[in-house]
Amino acid sequence: MMQTPLTMTQMITRAEKYFAKKHVVSRTSSGIHRFTYKEIAKRTRRLAHSLEKLGIKKGDRVGTLAWNHHRHLEAYFAIPCSGAVLHTINIRLSPQHIAFIIHHAEDQVLLIDADLIPLIENCQSQLSTVKAYIIMTDDDKLPETSLTPVYHYERLLEEASEEYEFCEDIDENDPAGMCYTSATTGNPKGVVYSHRGIVLHSMALGLADSTALSEKDIAMPVVPMFHVNAWGLPFAATWFGTTLVLPGPYFTPKILAQLIESERVTVTAGVPTIWLGLLKELEKKSYNMSSLRGILCGGAAAPKGMIKAFEKKHNIPFMHAYGMTETSPLAVISTLKSYQEEQSEEERFDLKAKQGILVPCLEMKVIGKNGEVQWNGIEMGELAIRGPWIASEYFKDECTNKAFRDGWLYTGDVVTVDEEGFLKIVDRTKDLIKSGGEWISSVDIENVLMAYETVFEAAVVAVPHEKWQERPVACVVLKDEFKGKVTKEELYEFLSPQFAKWWLPDDIIFMDEIPKTSVGKFLKRTLRDELQSYLQKN
Repeated sequence: MMQTPLTMTQMITRAEKYFAKKHVVSRTSSGIHRFTYKEIAKRTRRLAHSLEKLGIKKGDRVGTLAWNHHRHLEAYFAIPCSGAVLHTINIRLSPQHIAFIIHHAEDQVLLIDADLIPLIENCQSQLSTVKAYIIMTDDDKLPETSLTPVYHYERLLEEASEEYEFCEDIDENDPAGMCYTSATTGNPKGVVYSHRGIVLHSMALGLADSTALSEKDIAMPVVPMFHVNAWGLPFAATWFGTTLVLPGPYFTPKILAQLIESERVTVTAGVPTIWLGLLKELEKKSYNMSSLRGILCGGAAAPKGMIKAFEKKHNIPFMHAYGMTETSPLAVISTLKSYQEEQSEEERFDLKAKQGILVPCLEMKVIGKNGEVQWNGIEMGELAIRGPWIASEYFKDECTNKAFRDGWLYTGDVVTVDEEGFLKIVDRTKDLIKSGGEWISSVDIENVLMAYETVFEAAVVAVPHEKWQERPVACVVLKDEFKGKVTKEELYEFLSPQFAKWWLPDDIIFMDEIPKTSVGKFLKRTLRDELQSYLQKN
C-alpha cells in the first residue's frame, strides 16, 4: 500500500477544494459573521504566511487565547499547516497556571482575543519566550495595551498572501497541537497531538456508530476550542465540509437555544453543566429544536434524569461519551446495539447513562487489586487505554512515569464494564469513598439525586470519619422554583430505596452553587475543603 502521510494540510485543502460554498457561522462580540470554506482557507493561508514573516519556524509553539469563532478556526489550521504547533490555552485557568503553561510550552507568539488581553498583561513579565502578540478583534484599531510588540490580526492578513503554500515536509508523526490538563491537582500537564493522531481521531468522529458527523450536518461545538480542541469537532467538520456554527464569547443558554433554532443545528457538544442550563431555558420558553439529531455530552458523567428529559420531553437524542485530554479526547461513546434498542425504556436509559463502548482503533483493560477484572458490570478497576490518538507521555513532565506504563495510559478513572462491553465511570480514583473497607461511588449517588425533579445539581464527596475512615456527604443545588421548599428528609426518602443503607450520605447540605473547574466539572477538592470547615463549625 502507498505510504501517504496523514497530515492536517489535507483537511483544510479538501474543504477549500470540495466545500468552497459551505459556511462557517461565527458569533463574535459584534454579531454574526458568515464565511465560506473558500474564504476561511484563503484567510488561513494568509495567517500561516504572517506567522512565517514573524519568524515562526517548524516545531515552534504558537499559543491561542480565544473563544469559539472563525479566527480561532483559522489558527487551528494555519499554525500546524505551517509546521508549527497549535497550543490552545485554557482561559479559565488561574493567572498562575496560564503563565506556567505559556512558559512551559515555550510559546513564541500568542494570538489573543481583545477582551482577554488583561489575562496576559497581568503576567507578561513571566513570559520570557513570547516574541509577539497578535490581537484578534472586530475593531479597526488595536485596543490600548501594555503588550509589546503587538499586531492587529486583520492588518497582518491584509499584508500576507492568500496563495501561500502550506508546509510540504511535515511528517505525520510531527507535533501539530498541544493542550494542557485543567489541573485539579498540581500544575497542568501538557499533551502533544501528532498530525496522524488528529487525522485518525477526526475520521473516528465520522463513523456511523460514533458521532456520524458528515457534510450534511450543521455542527455547533459549545465545548470551548481551548478545551481538548473542542473535542476535535472543528478539525473533523472542516475536513468533512460540515457547516460549523461557532457560538463565540459569553454565550448563555438562551443564545445557544436561539442559535440551534435559527441555524438549524443538527449536532452540538458540551459538558453536562451546559445541557443542564439549556434544559432550564427550554422549560422557560418554547424553541424549535427539531433539527437536532444529537447532543454530544462528555467531560463528566451525565445524569440519567437529564438524558431522559432531553429524549422524552424534548425528543432530542442524547449521545453520552467519555474521553480526556490525553485521549484527544474521544474514546468511548454510548451507542446502543441494534438488539438493545428493543429493550424496555428504562433498560435503554440505563445503558445511555453509561459512557458506552470503545471506539474502533482503541484497546482497553480494567485493572483491579488482583489484576484485570471480570466484565460483569460489578467489579471495579482503573481504566487503561491505548491507541493511535492516545498520548504516550506528558510534555516535559515527570508525571509521565506514573500515568504511562507498559504502552498503556492509566487514566485514573475507576470503571465497571458489563458483559456487552459497556463502560461505566464509577469515579476518579481520588474521589472514590472508602467506608469501612468498602467502596462507595460518588457518581452513582450524584446521578440518582439529579434524577429527582427538584434537584438541579448534586456533588458527593468524602469526609473523614473516626470509625468508618470516610463517609459520603451530598451537596445539592435545588432548581430555583424549589429553593426553600425541599427538606433533607424528602431527598433521603427518594434515595433510600435505591441504595444500601451504608451508601446513604451522612448529611445533605443545600448550597447556592457547587464550585467547578475551568471546564465545568465539579471541583471536589475545593468542595471537600469547604465541607470540612463547615462541619467543624457545625
